[in-house]
Amino acid sequence: MNPGHVLVIPRAHVADLSELDEETGGHMFKVAVRISKALRRSGLRCEGVSLHLADGKAAFQEVFHVHLHVIPRFRGDGFGLKFGPDYGLRPSKEELDMTADKIRAAMRLR
Repeated sequence: MNPGHVLVIPRAHVADLSELDEETGGHMFKVAVRISKALRRSGLRCEGVSLHLADGKAAFQEVFHVHLHVIPRFRGDGFGLKFGPDYGLRPSKEELDMTADKIRAAMRLR
């Protein structure tokens, strides 16, 4: 992607984020923070850093072993997010509350 692009890959095989234990996931992000600091000090072109983890085919995951991309970024590097057609539409407070309730309930299921 850009020079200095690093992958953080856990040794234990898990295909998607829902299978990853929280300790390993937390460690992956700690490693990403260390890499981000190193990228900024490295002399490589790095005005910012993006972290990217694609989880599932719908998220364009191509390698089905969880991994975290640490990507040095700079203005004009050509990367960006593409928003869907409903991006500008604001959900109602009730809709937001219902969505939050569903997520909270699912988190209690562990």
